[in-house]
Amino acid sequence: MKNRIHINLVEDNPGYREVIEFTLADTSDMQLDTVFGTAEAALQNLQDSTSKPDIILLDINLPGISGTEAIPQIKKLSPDTQIIMLTQSDNEVDILKAIQSGANGYLLKSASIEELTQGIRTVAEGGSSLDAGVAKFIVETMRVRHPEQKTKIHLTERESEVLVLLSKGMLKKQIADQLGIGFHTVGDHIKEIYRKLNAPNAPAAISRAFREGILPK
Repeated sequence: MKNRIHINLVEDNPGYREVIEFTLADTSDMQLDTVFGTAEAALQNLQDSTSKPDIILLDINLPGISGTEAIPQIKKLSPDTQIIMLTQSDNEVDILKAIQSGANGYLLKSASIEELTQGIRTVAEGGSSLDAGVAKFIVETMRVRHPEQKTKIHLTERESEVLVLLSKGMLKKQIADQLGIGFHTVGDHIKEIYRKLNAPNAPAAISRAFREGILPK
């Protein structure tokens, strides 16, 4: 990871923009490069600029093009940029559409400063950040929609433990503390889980695990 994580914010609420600006100004390993009020302005900047952000904090409910609609266009213009949905919405449709569109994280605006900054670091390191409440929602939704069935995918006991904690919205450091193992060891287990489940991130892995009957009820 770079010394500093370069971030763009796409948010139409001036008050919340200010909160994020103050938060990131006090965080030594992060730099807020640009702030936009619309997805259209952010997309134009990506198209015109040779310097791409590491992370885009993207609101869902924007005037004009919505955050969810902007995700595929962002990925096309800047494939290496990671996207964290930062929103008040815990609506089922919003959550699932954002995940299916390729968002790397989903944090509610009620998240604490620590949850926000740790979520950014996790995504910047190649992980996936998921609000604990959102993770619980996905687990419950997948449990209802995809009852257990036999699967040919086999996780080790430790991988299964890590996956269960991921499904509870826990971050890598929290999982490491819970299981009494190293942070990087957790990262290795998560990479292997993603490989076995053919999933690019935690939400996709959780969804696939329920479809396959891997996660317990």
